[in-house]
Amino acid sequence: MIYAAIDIGNTFGKMSIYENGQETEFKRGRTSQLLKDLKKVKPDALIVCSVTLNSEELLSKFKDFEHTLFLNRDTRIPIINGYASPDTLGYDRLAAAVGAHFRFPAEDCLIIDMGTALKMDYIDKEGVFKGGYISPGLQMRFKALHTFTKKLPLLEAEEIPELIGNSTESCIKSGVINGMAAEINGIIRRYLAEHDLKILISGGDAGFFESQINYPTFAASNLVLEGLYRILIHNVENKKSTL
Repeated sequence: MIYAAIDIGNTFGKMSIYENGQETEFKRGRTSQLLKDLKKVKPDALIVCSVTLNSEELLSKFKDFEHTLFLNRDTRIPIINGYASPDTLGYDRLAAAVGAHFRFPAEDCLIIDMGTALKMDYIDKEGVFKGGYISPGLQMRFKALHTFTKKLPLLEAEEIPELIGNSTESCIKSGVINGMAAEINGIIRRYLAEHDLKILISGGDAGFFESQINYPTFAASNLVLEGLYRILIHNVENKKSTL
């Protein structure tokens, strides 16, 4: 059996193809190109997740594919969603939690996603998604300083800066980059005071910050896709899918 898992963003998306339980192909690109590639693969079933497109838009884009499962609040999942407001929970966060749980079953997991936003989510060893933490991501912090002040320049992260900046630019970089690293380490420390954790890192800025995290971590760049695949299998195998 061939399965596909697709995570669609604002402009680009990610897709993994699974055959006989193994990932055989990964692609990242514009949604239009992923759809062309998907037609060549002809999967037996696929799952789609998007935090940017509504259900009508998704149905339109995937109208040519049978046996498509769109992840939404009614989708059956192989973990327990303990979030107090499930209707507002991003599907990517939920899928990542599923992926983490299957990587480390019977373990408490902290998922750190360093993308547009900095998200930290906790799923316990019983498979209950508890929720977590959302704050501005790296680029958002740089943009906020530039947008909401009159004179501060818009900068980008190039390397880990010295702690003490000796110019406006170096002070901004130290504040944003070292501040975010300290935030991540501080939150991890608080979790570890109460839980024995597996820490998974993902997102576009994960590689940049990996060396600054003071605790053992596991790189999980495609964790959302891994979780989507597990959700698809859960629905197919239990014959409760809306496919």
